[in-house]
Amino acid sequence: MFEDREEAGKQLGQALERYRGEDVLVLAVPRGGVQIGYQVASHLEADFSLVIARKLPFPDRPEAGFGAVAENGKAVVLEGPADRVPEDQQKRIIREQRAEIKRRVNTLRKGEPLPPLEGRTVILVDDGIAMGSTMRASIRLCRERQPADLVVGVPVAGARVKAQIARLVDDLVVLETPRLFRAVAQVYEHWHDVTDSEVLAVMKRWKQKQQEPGPQKSG
Repeated sequence: MFEDREEAGKQLGQALERYRGEDVLVLAVPRGGVQIGYQVASHLEADFSLVIARKLPFPDRPEAGFGAVAENGKAVVLEGPADRVPEDQQKRIIREQRAEIKRRVNTLRKGEPLPPLEGRTVILVDDGIAMGSTMRASIRLCRERQPADLVVGVPVAGARVKAQIARLVDDLVVLETPRLFRAVAQVYEHWHDVTDSEVLAVMKRWKQKQQEPGPQKSG
């Protein structure tokens, strides 16, 4: 159990200690992964940015989804769950989430492109992995940009999705794998839905941190 995302991020940074000193770029999936990513990047003295991906929600159950789409526009659709959504509705939902991704890139990353990934160690982080579709879409996007190593780090994931994600990356670090896994929120004492303003505050804090005198890397 973690007190909050800040504590989880600090613990995750320590668990990723072996990557300190490499040419590391930490990419957080907003919104929930941003505080995690800040703590990991701070601990590893790495570069830090956001990679935008969105779940494709069921029309009648928006808390669950049948896939995800990343900022490269490519969708990951889960076989089985997607069969419950008519094709025309799938296309509509994908269009809507692509529009939301564009908004988030403009709002949360100020319209800036992703930093270069080629030849670097890229660590993808979120506050946890539930079904895993958002992380899969993010992994696919990163793979296209040819990092030297692609790592996923999260505080929590279920055993099944953990095994699935492990096959897609060079390294996977998961702090907790509950025997009865229901939702990411179950391992956090204090949990809330993160807002755009909170993300922007974290990124402002990061920018200020990089401007402080000392050995920190810019990024």
